[in-house]
Amino acid sequence: MSFEMSFMMIKIAVVLAGLLAVVPIMLFVERRGSALLQNRLGPNRMGPFGMFQAACDVLKFIFKEDSPPGHVNKFYYSLAPWLAVIPAFMTFAVIPFAGSMSWNGSEAIFQVANLDVGILYCFSVASLGVYGIIMAGWASNNKYSLLGSLRSSAQMISYELTLGLSIVGIIMVFQSVKLGDITAAQGETLVSIAGLDIPKWGIFIQPVGFIIFLISVFAETNRLPFDLPEGESELIAGYHLEYGSMRFALFMMAEFINMAVASGLITSLFFGGWQLLPGFGWLAGQFAGTEHAQLILVFFQGVSFVIKVAFWMWFFVWVRWTLPRFRFDQLMKLGWKVLFPIALINVFVTGLLIYKGVL
Repeated sequence: MSFEMSFMMIKIAVVLAGLLAVVPIMLFVERRGSALLQNRLGPNRMGPFGMFQAACDVLKFIFKEDSPPGHVNKFYYSLAPWLAVIPAFMTFAVIPFAGSMSWNGSEAIFQVANLDVGILYCFSVASLGVYGIIMAGWASNNKYSLLGSLRSSAQMISYELTLGLSIVGIIMVFQSVKLGDITAAQGETLVSIAGLDIPKWGIFIQPVGFIIFLISVFAETNRLPFDLPEGESELIAGYHLEYGSMRFALFMMAEFINMAVASGLITSLFFGGWQLLPGFGWLAGQFAGTEHAQLILVFFQGVSFVIKVAFWMWFFVWVRWTLPRFRFDQLMKLGWKVLFPIALINVFVTGLLIYKGVL
């Protein structure tokens, strides 16, 4: 087996293992985080600080009896969770989690698929997840499930438009849709103020686009305050009302992995991606000129990326237990009457600044 093929298999295994690990970790973080923010204890019996509670939940899902209700369309009912979770796994393939390095005369790129249309691939595949939700609502033969899936489709179509427009400014500035190129370009210096170098991160050159993108990914991932498809106060549980056992766990897995993908995109587009955090550059510099200098640099780049992604995943939990849920009419009004016009204006202003040579 060639080096390229072996390295590709290793990258796929690492990404899959990381995404699968996200689910039990976020189960624990959601519970302990909500308890912390609401002045409660949360799980604290199974293992130190309740760390094994997530493992117990996974075992419960695996061994719980899975018998579909008699009134559902069994084929589409069983297919829907897979249509929701598979696109979630596929989207992370184009997100770079470290820089490149030379190895045995070949270039090692720490990205599963370095596609020329990377960010377009990510958005197009992520949009397929809504079919699983629509199918789940329809196949459940339940009016609450159907209403939840209809809400989700309207919400995701509406906010996909603002989500796409929010990154047009980034694409215009960096003149590429490859996430690897965008991330690498953010290592440049934007401006120096009093001897302090401000990096060319997307947050500094597109602050309005960042805010629009951040709000839109909350709507796209169906997370509070935009979890209207699962609104328990009026829809009981929404599109996955009739699901239990591992089928319900697949929907939960899809939500957590979509959070990881969204956090990875926020990091890669607006916060330098794998660009080193302060202090890590000094640590990596201590090994400059050594035999494993490149490998150590890649390690610190990967750690920087993971820390940034972990922060934004915690931010999802933080917002969930801080802001109340919107009404559905408020959700649609925010998307079409507020975010959409601002996103269009941001694209126009970005083009003007590029024409004037400011960006």
